[in-house]
Parts: sequence; structure tokens; C-alpha cells
Amino acid sequence: MPDMLYVGLQDDNKIAVFALGGDNGELTKRADVSAAGGPSVMAIGPDRNTLYVGCRTQPTIASYRIDRATGGLSLLGTAAQADAPTFLAPDRTGRFMLCAYYQGGYAAVHPIAADSTIGATATDKQETAVGAHAIATDPSNRFAFVPHIARIQDNVLEPPKNNPGPNVILQYRFDAQTGQLSPNTPHRVEQGDHVGPRHYIHHPSLDVVYFSNEQGCGVTAYRLDRANGTLSSGHFLFAAGTASGRLASYRINQQSGALTPLAVEEVGQRPAAVLATHLG
Repeated sequence: MPDMLYVGLQDDNKIAVFALGGDNGELTKRADVSAAGGPSVMAIGPDRNTLYVGCRTQPTIASYRIDRATGGLSLLGTAAQADAPTFLAPDRTGRFMLCAYYQGGYAAVHPIAADSTIGATATDKQETAVGAHAIATDPSNRFAFVPHIARIQDNVLEPPKNNPGPNVILQYRFDAQTGQLSPNTPHRVEQGDHVGPRHYIHHPSLDVVYFSNEQGCGVTAYRLDRANGTLSSGHFLFAAGTASGRLASYRINQQSGALTPLAVEEVGQRPAAVLATHLG
């Protein structure tokens, strides 16, 4: 199968399909696939045969079969939702789809049928708060986190509305046999003022989870307790200054969470985000 890139074009109601050059990263347009409802967030099933698309203007989760020879898409089915999905992630077995609903203020688990379509009725639903931005299982498939941003209903093209969000990471246990979520202990990882955790990714080999911060304009690294599925403070934080063109680094006090400035680097015009990882 060729390397492919899929782009959800929400306002155009289509998915753009590109072939990705393996040697130079060059993109070659292959097709535009009609996708009603405002295609937005996406996820690929563990078997690499299915593309899942969360649609925003007509809330649904759509399933597409991926042609292994060409990367083309064919619609398998859609599952209507009460609210627009804002993040999709299949569990490690491919039996369940975890989904965060920003406006709805909850996280849910949906069954994945044998034909790779999403079940209409959720297996589990956890009411959290408005601003629920992501959810995914850890490498063991036993735990999940739901970050909530610090300010809700902000638009990057407008001045901040300063509507307070919960500004917290919620910790859950996940039962891969039943698809049920249950609050972990402790349930909440509180954040500093206007940090706004949004998305996260697990380090491929270390017990570290990186969270991007929407209002904090940086990344926070947390140590993951693999036995209990809980987070503890990371060691460093990096913040990109969009207006200043600078990258600031800080050391995090492990007891208080206070930041100590380390360095400021000139990195060029309008840096929007930064993601740090260890390459050892």
C-alpha cells in the first residue's frame, strides 16, 4: 500500500486524498471524495483498512474502506451523533472507538462492528465538562485521559472571550472487554492558570506523555505510572511566542509546579506550536 495523506475539508464537504512520496515527502493529488456533513477529525483503524471521520456540521462518525492498492476511499456507513465529535481514537484492539465531544461536554466509547462501521449506540458515556478535547488509550489499553481547555468558545481569529473552562486533565480506567470507562484515582490533574491542555501523545518507548496546551502555548511532559495509569509532573515546558518569534524553556518544580526560566531562543516569525521528544 502506498503512503497516503487524507485531508478533511470541512467547508467543502469533501476529503482530499494525496499520495505521499516516501523519499522526498512530495504530495500528489489522487482524488476528492465527497463527504457530507463537514468532515473534520480523523482516525485510522489499527488494521490500516478503515478511515474514520468525525463530521461537524451534521454530527456523525463515518467509516470509509481504504483501498490497499490505491489509497482510495469508499463509504461503509455513518452513525449519527447528538453532538459534533472533536477527537477520535480507536482502542488498541480495534473493537471500540473513543471520542471526545467539545460542545457536548463528554467523552464516549462506541462499538466498532465486524464490518468496521461505528455502532449507533455508545457503549459508555462519561459526562465531563464543556471543552473536552481529546481521549485515547495508553499503550497498555487500560487507561485514558480527557484534557479540557482553560477557555471555551475561543476563536484564534478573534480576541479571547475569557469564558472559563475546567482547565484540567481527567484520568480514566478503560475496560477493553466491555468498552467501559471508570474514573481513576485521583480523577483530576489540575492545571496552572490558563494552561488549557488540548491534545496528547505517548512517547513510543518512555513512560512519558506530552500534552499540547492551547492557551499556554506550549507542551507539558508528564511521567506516566504504567501500573496505575496516572500522571505526575514533567520536568520541562517549552512555550512558543507567536508574536515575538521566540521559544522559551522552563524547568518545572516537581513539588510546587512552579516554573524557572532556562533560556529564550530566537526561532523566526510566528511560531505557533512546539513538540519536544527524546531521540535517544
